Amino acid sequence: MDTNHRDNQGWVISRRVFLKASAGAAGSLALSALSCGSRFRPGVRRGAARFGIVTDIHFADADRVGTRYYRHSIAKLNECVKQMNMQTVDFLIELGDFKDQNNPPVEKRTISHLQTIETVFRKFDGPTYHVLGNHDMDGISKKQFLRNVENTGISSRRSFYSFDLNDLHFVILDANYKSDGTDYDHGNFKWTDTNVPLPELKWLKRDLAAARGRIIVFIHQLLDGVGGQYVKNAAQVRQILQDSGKALAVFQGHHHEGGYSRIGGIHYYTLKAMVEKPGPENSSYAIVQAMPDASITITGYRKTVSKKLAPAIIDS
Repeated sequence: MDTNHRDNQGWVISRRVFLKASAGAAGSLALSALSCGSRFRPGVRRGAARFGIVTDIHFADADRVGTRYYRHSIAKLNECVKQMNMQTVDFLIELGDFKDQNNPPVEKRTISHLQTIETVFRKFDGPTYHVLGNHDMDGISKKQFLRNVENTGISSRRSFYSFDLNDLHFVILDANYKSDGTDYDHGNFKWTDTNVPLPELKWLKRDLAAARGRIIVFIHQLLDGVGGQYVKNAAQVRQILQDSGKALAVFQGHHHEGGYSRIGGIHYYTLKAMVEKPGPENSSYAIVQAMPDASITITGYRKTVSKKLAPAIIDS
C-alpha cells in the first residue's frame, strides 16, 4: 500500500474555496442528491456526486483503551455532521465499526451506545447509509444493529445493498461472515476471519451487470491485499469488480492508519479512523467528489489524507 501521504494541517474548508479549487474539473457542477431527498437541484450533471465518508467511530460510553477514545467520538461526529450539512453533500455514509461496547459487554448497553451515536449521525440533513464492521456485531447481532439504524430507502433486512444517484451506482458490501458462511453474531467470531460469502458474490455479479452507470463500492475490511486486515477472498471480489468494467473506486475502513493503492485500474482508498486519540483535532472524515470524467477528488478534514484520483475508466 502507498501510505506516503501527508496529513492535512487544517480542516475548515469553505464551500466557496472548495468549489473554486475544483472549478477546473467541475465547471458549473450543480450539487445534487437522491430525488426522494431534500437536496434535489435542477441542472444535475450525470455521473457526478458529492458525498461524505467517515469510519471507525467506535462510540461507547467507556474509558479509553490504548489510543481509542470512545467517548470522544460523540463530539467528533457532531463536528463531521455539521460540516457535511454546511457543505450540502448528497449523502453521508459511515464505513463500519460505528459503535463499540463495554468490558464485560452487556447487550442492552451496547444497543444503547448504537442508538446514541445513530442519533448524532441522523442529524445529517439528507440520506444516511451504514456499512457493517466487525465491532458492530460485538455484543449484538446483525439484525439488532440494522433495526437500530437507518439506511435511507433500504430494507432493514439488508446488510449488503446498492442504490443509484445521477447515473452513478453505489454498492455496499458486508464481509462480516465466518469461513463457513455464518454471520458474525454477539462477538462469536475472529476479526481476522472475514469473508464475502458465495450468495453475496452472486448478488454482486448480478448487481454490477445490471448497473447502468459507473460504480463506487463501500466495504469495512480491506480488499486490496492479503493478511489479517483483509477480506480472505478479496482477490475474488476484486476480480468481479474488474470484470464489470465499471468500477471506479473502493472506499474502506478497518485499518485505522488509512492507506491507498490501485489494482487493475480501480482505486482503493482506506479512510483513517475517527476514534483514534483525543479531541477534535485528531478526528478524521472526508468529502468525496466524483466527476463526469470518472476522476475523483477526496477532500480530507482534520487527519484525513486528501487525494486526487485519476479516471479509472476512459469514456467509451
